[in-house]
Amino acid sequence: MVLDHDDADDVLQNTFIKIFRNIEQFKEESKLYTWMYRIATNEAITFINKKAKKHMVSSEELQQQALTRLEADVYFEGTEIQLKLQKAIASLPEKQRLVFNMKYFDDLTYEELSGILDTSVGGLKSSYHLAVKKITEFLQNKTI
Repeated sequence: MVLDHDDADDVLQNTFIKIFRNIEQFKEESKLYTWMYRIATNEAITFINKKAKKHMVSSEELQQQALTRLEADVYFEGTEIQLKLQKAIASLPEKQRLVFNMKYFDDLTYEELSGILDTSVGGLKSSYHLAVKKITEFLQNKTI
């Protein structure tokens, strides 16, 4: 969700602190994995929104800035198509970006996504379908 490794480290640290502090509140209404993933997702969204607010830009603009830095990063080992895919993902609305990342990269089921994002399976399927369609169009029509 965050493209910068340092930001990802911060989000991960905040996630584990929150899990540690709130483990007694885990009600076992869902899997522990789902509960932890939900905390991580919320921490990533909060982090992105706070950083965007601090820099006085939208979260979408912040994602675009992160992509620009990724392109210039000498340690980025991805191929041209991987960079293009990240640009396509960054162009998605936040909800579609979340659903796509979680389904495509983490291979979560719609049921797991439903528990994490508190959204219906049908809504998630629709969001994922729209995200795939937009990414496909982006990859077919854009050049780097």
